Amino acid sequence: MSYQPPYTITSTILSLVADISERIGFLSALESASRTLHLRRINRIRTIHGSLAIEGNTLSEEQITAILEGKLVLAPLREIQEVRNAIKAYDLFEQWQPALEKDLLAAHEILMTGLLDAPGRFRSGGVGVMAGDKVVHMAPPAGRVPLLMHDLIHWLATSKDHPLISSSVFHYEFEFIHPFADGNGRMGRLWQTLILTKWNPLFAHIPVENLVHQHQQEYYAALNNSTQQGDSAVFIEFMLTMVQKAITASQTPQVAPQVTPQVRLPEVFADDMSREGSRADKASVKMSEKMSEKMSEKIVVALRENGALTISEIAQRLGVTTRTIERNLKKLQEQGRLRRVGPDKGGHWEVLD
Repeated sequence: MSYQPPYTITSTILSLVADISERIGFLSALESASRTLHLRRINRIRTIHGSLAIEGNTLSEEQITAILEGKLVLAPLREIQEVRNAIKAYDLFEQWQPALEKDLLAAHEILMTGLLDAPGRFRSGGVGVMAGDKVVHMAPPAGRVPLLMHDLIHWLATSKDHPLISSSVFHYEFEFIHPFADGNGRMGRLWQTLILTKWNPLFAHIPVENLVHQHQQEYYAALNNSTQQGDSAVFIEFMLTMVQKAITASQTPQVAPQVTPQVRLPEVFADDMSREGSRADKASVKMSEKMSEKMSEKIVVALRENGALTISEIAQRLGVTTRTIERNLKKLQEQGRLRRVGPDKGGHWEVLD
């Protein structure tokens, strides 16, 4: 009898699968028109930063960019090596097949070169997942790892479930087995991205790992809860929520800052305008108000998706200055459409309409 990982397909999972499929289809239709190589590069850097930050790497996106460009970065050598390995792995990963053990081992060797004595080999000793001084998960004995991984990979190759589900199940089971002495977290996230990329190539450029990093404690909680329940449904729901949020962020158009051209008028016209007003001036004010309304709507949409966004994150997403966002947030609060809950740091926005 073939191995079957324990998981329940809940109504929440089915709803997420349907929504993500619709969103990725919409994004695919826009791909040629709106996405650029520059944007893909930024998302790849965010992916690498997110996945390594979960493992304690302290390098910023700017430092990772510098390493990618071959520039000198002053940082711990191990962390620089982690970044270089990850850059190489994500450059090559689309060549690998998710259901081939040799590709899994090759990926681990690249990710952990210079960081581990035997990269690309299953562990030979016991490992546990620690939370401070407490062991929260003791992985299966090393002697069982080859068989467990063989069964898991065979299940992946033959699974009839949607890739969104099977990739999440594989990710959870991989972390439960913990097949390597180190690097299991980054490998599990890389392999889920690979499985999803084989379903739709756009996932190679959607920084799901960055969202996981932003919800790191929830990530660990979902893993632990699934282990306690003997069913990975909790983890599947969590990962699909992260995928959904990452796609939603990718759907938000990059809006260039709106700049109103300034025209110097002859003084005689200026005098007339100051005395009597100007139709052009009124039209300009009307247009400015309309632009402000559009910006406010974009802010509301962004905060409805993620109320924890900071002013800087909203500004970056919409392609405008933080001053513009602050002005529009104040206006939305005065209109009773937004409410700030909690402090500036650690609080969130609540959309009221």
